[in-house]
Amino acid sequence: MTTTESTLTASAVPAQGSYRADAGGTRQGGQSTPRKKAGVRTRLRRDKSLVLMTLPAIALLMVFAYVPMLGNIVAFQDYSPFVGIPDSPFVGLDNFTRVLGDPGFWLAVKNTLVITAFQLVFFFPIPIVLALLFNSILSPALRSTIQAIVYLPHFFSWVLVVSVFQQVFGGAGLVSQGLRAQGWQAMDVMTNPDTFLFLITSQAIWKDAGWGIIVFLAALSAIDQEQYEAAAVDGANRWRRMWHVTLPGLRGVVILLLILRLGDSLSVGFEQLILQRDAVGAEASEVLDTFVYYSGIQNGDWSYAAAAGLIKGVVSLALILGANKLAHLFGESGVYSKS
Repeated sequence: MTTTESTLTASAVPAQGSYRADAGGTRQGGQSTPRKKAGVRTRLRRDKSLVLMTLPAIALLMVFAYVPMLGNIVAFQDYSPFVGIPDSPFVGLDNFTRVLGDPGFWLAVKNTLVITAFQLVFFFPIPIVLALLFNSILSPALRSTIQAIVYLPHFFSWVLVVSVFQQVFGGAGLVSQGLRAQGWQAMDVMTNPDTFLFLITSQAIWKDAGWGIIVFLAALSAIDQEQYEAAAVDGANRWRRMWHVTLPGLRGVVILLLILRLGDSLSVGFEQLILQRDAVGAEASEVLDTFVYYSGIQNGDWSYAAAAGLIKGVVSLALILGANKLAHLFGESGVYSKS
């Protein structure tokens, strides 16, 4: 380093005791003065435009999500819609005792957990793999075309999805007709309880994998390309770059979606399952949502249904909080960051 460069460097570094701004406030005489946090009124006035933009969404959330929670009081009553909530007798925890003592409830819990675990292993990783595959396609036009085709079933209703699978894999579907034409025995996947788990997982993959691909492609686009260049300069091949650059870049999104998936694990698709419940039987398809519908609402036992639904909600909340705490232990922000 030359004498001129040394002089410029020394003059650029403030001497001890001088004033220097930093992230925590101003430093004077070697001591930092913390920046005073803005008050609520100041922040509301500063972010007035953003607050006004979010008010309609907050209103919808309050009306359709939080206000209906007040109806959970019927879980502690012998509720009758003819007399209303104020005049229905209070029974305490009797409805919860009935739910926990019902073998049908535990069958629904078992089926729900089995379906969730199976789809977590065989469905959750597929959008990640497809996103990595699509990201490796060099032609933007081809990538957009394939992505649009894969994403299209997301807009189909479950009625249409089940109908398509019925036309393909049903007793009179294309697969059965092809087997009969070859002299083989036809198969009806749609009414077989033994293959029901594979059936509903296949339906979920066909319908919703495209949405997950978009999420992970957005996360891939946020990864700094200089990291790939630096890894290539260091001699890392394609697989090493994916392992050491791509997957760590996706880790935050993967953990966030995994937490949300765990929170929604007790809701494995009410409409999808109720459409196929009669075909395969309740033994294979009964989950918590269909149990609440048939045992509570359809039979008019509103308090019983509310108690079962409240148990499900409390367990789902515990799963979200536990998974979020685990994400914090691994250094990720999760659904919300620690204060």
